[in-house]
Amino acid sequence: MPGTYAGKLLRINLSTGKIKKEDIPENLLKKFIGGRGLASKYLYDEIDPTVDPLSPDNKLIFTTGPLTGTPAPTGGRYMVVTKGPLTGTIASSNSGGFWGAELKRAGYDMIIIEGRSEKPVYILIKDDEVAIKDASHLWGLNTHETTDKLLEESGEHTAKVACIGPAGEKLVKFACVINDKHRAAGRTGVGAVMGSKMLKAIVVKGTKKIVAFDEEKFRQVIKEKIDTMRKNPITGEGLPKLGTKVLDNIINENGLYPTRNFQTGVFEFTYEVSGEALVEKGYLIKNKACYACPIGCGRITKLPSGREGEGPEYETGWAFGAACGVKDLIAITEANFLCNELGLDTISTGVTIACAMELFERGFIPKEDLSKGPELRFGSSEAIVYYTKAIAYREGLGDKLAEGSYRLAEAYGHPEYSMSVKRQELPAYDPRGAQGHALEYATSNRGGCHVRGYMISPEILGVPEKLETQKLEGKAQWVKIFQDLTAVIDSAGLCLFSSFALNADDYKDMIVAATGFDYSTDDVMKCGDRIWNLERLFNLKAGIKPEEDTLPKRFLEEPLPEGPQKGAVVKLRELLPEYYKVRGWSEKGIPTEEKLKELELE
Repeated sequence: MPGTYAGKLLRINLSTGKIKKEDIPENLLKKFIGGRGLASKYLYDEIDPTVDPLSPDNKLIFTTGPLTGTPAPTGGRYMVVTKGPLTGTIASSNSGGFWGAELKRAGYDMIIIEGRSEKPVYILIKDDEVAIKDASHLWGLNTHETTDKLLEESGEHTAKVACIGPAGEKLVKFACVINDKHRAAGRTGVGAVMGSKMLKAIVVKGTKKIVAFDEEKFRQVIKEKIDTMRKNPITGEGLPKLGTKVLDNIINENGLYPTRNFQTGVFEFTYEVSGEALVEKGYLIKNKACYACPIGCGRITKLPSGREGEGPEYETGWAFGAACGVKDLIAITEANFLCNELGLDTISTGVTIACAMELFERGFIPKEDLSKGPELRFGSSEAIVYYTKAIAYREGLGDKLAEGSYRLAEAYGHPEYSMSVKRQELPAYDPRGAQGHALEYATSNRGGCHVRGYMISPEILGVPEKLETQKLEGKAQWVKIFQDLTAVIDSAGLCLFSSFALNADDYKDMIVAATGFDYSTDDVMKCGDRIWNLERLFNLKAGIKPEEDTLPKRFLEEPLPEGPQKGAVVKLRELLPEYYKVRGWSEKGIPTEEKLKELELE
């Protein structure tokens, strides 16, 4: 097996209890790299895309890349791939921390979970020893309690734990998988799929060495890339200093900081909830880095109450802050801590609550539906904390909120107030403020998402070059490139933040030195294109129509009311045909036979 690949996968059937180790064909590794790409290929081949995501027939895949567990900068990432219950699309959620590197050291590139257990279980992996264990005593515990108990129970205090909290057990549509207590495979509801299989956790302890194809060359290449990242103003200065919340004031000043459920793009209290405020108020204790990460953007925070945890990051702080009109940094941080403990995607949780606030203020959610809960009014610190708990346990109105903003708004007769794409809530950038980013939202293979092609980088941050936010020319090509490159990064096992400093040539250099594959940069980008098209094929077979490559009508019809982007709407009608063209798809958004043949997907 070439270089840093383990070359093995674990196939675990929870219905039968059967555990099987399989070789991974080398030709699949070369075509799909690993991580997101390889797992998407296995999912596409092994399940019916029309399957109910929460049925035993769906499969849940944990996967690493060839650079996971190596010294490559940010080489700690793993992916969880399945059919998502929130969207019905192919779902892939990326997480950092140390769990992915531990799985690789145990000797596996991938775990495929099949079937459904009759009772709660967890999986214990110690190198070649793999067992399914009873988890009845863990069911109902939060992620921190679960992690502590499993480390004690396994006798391996340096093992790594990935688990679900009550939200996953209750099948909340946007439940996540938490590893290392604070890192999340956060979006698309992968935690609900884990819960549907009655799988509480996967504990991993690995002791095997990961060896590159060309160790001397690999060390040299890695040193060069780390030096590049440390000299970059974003990865070497901005992110280490303030974490992702360095973006709060930048995005607000550019007029696309979504406020009160995306009604405007400017929040008057941004500084009070910013990364700078987190430091000035004394809540930030120290930075924290994931495995092999030279950036260290994680934040360890402590509230005046003494409560301590990790975060909030930019997206989380915004989702519970500006999106809900809340300026209380303590309440925002508390809601963030709860999401980590209960196993909730912070973006979907905050934006679903924001949607409920708009519905309530417009009179569409009657007061009696709140039961004993506080009124859902923008600016309510009490509401964001209360309803976060209610969602995780599906209590009262929380049961409806747990279905996500689209199903919530649809239930009250006004789906137009759900700020989502393909039923997944949008993150912290108003699409009217950046046309390329808007196009990425509309075409994302996993629904509303900013990490499938981060066009904020060129349109706002000027990396790798500055693009005018409202200019349409060339944006479709840029989106395609960013989407393909992101597929490569996810498949390699690296963090997307590395792309602020590194380019496609850099990723090619690392992958080649690690694996020995004779890729050119064009070959690597073709892998990204292949992965994107495979995901598109899955979604089409799952019943996701090209007509769903769209945005809520608010962004298409209601101009931004204030700020530097005042008057802007998304010009999707002009952008989408060009995007389909540069992708090599038909005018209706279907990959052509010629395109599939070019990518060896026919």
